[in-house]
Amino acid sequence: MADTKPSYYVHPSAIVDEGATLGEGTKVWHFCHVMAGARIGRRSSFGQNCYVGNRVTVGDNARVQNNVSLYDGVHLDDDVFVGPSAVFTNVVNPRSAFPRKDEYRETRVGRGASIGANATIVCGHDIGEGAFVAAGAVVTRHVPPFAMVGGVPARFMGWMCRCGERLDTTLKCKACERAYTRDGDGLAEQPPTAGA
Repeated sequence: MADTKPSYYVHPSAIVDEGATLGEGTKVWHFCHVMAGARIGRRSSFGQNCYVGNRVTVGDNARVQNNVSLYDGVHLDDDVFVGPSAVFTNVVNPRSAFPRKDEYRETRVGRGASIGANATIVCGHDIGEGAFVAAGAVVTRHVPPFAMVGGVPARFMGWMCRCGERLDTTLKCKACERAYTRDGDGLAEQPPTAGA
């Protein structure tokens, strides 16, 4: 029988429990722990000392930097960036003497969103597609698609392009020329013009 190597990389110091799903090209670095129920897509990366819970899903091409714990109920879409030591919670009012494992709240992070270093995401509040959470921010409510938020608690600071540049009032990116329109509380990317 041919010796088949896994299509992903796990550092020898990391633990990936049997039953976890890791996509092709995914890398799990030093001292990480991926629980059995975790579902991770292709080409994603977990820096040193990360934890991925049982009821966690991670899409393709996500980047989770050092010291991040993804607890049960956290879901990252494709192309999400999570900066070092960012924090996700899953219970709103934890008490050691009163376990609340049946009260976990889900948190979804939309495609292409970025969360800065040391930011805290309070559970039950979604981060929209392409949104940008500044370093050190504390998110206590929904972040609309392509919104930039910062501060404690996090407040709206402007709009961000998918490429990571800040948008001005025209809602057209000066760097990559993507254009946006208002859509509900957030933005929607306009399709490229013919011949562009």
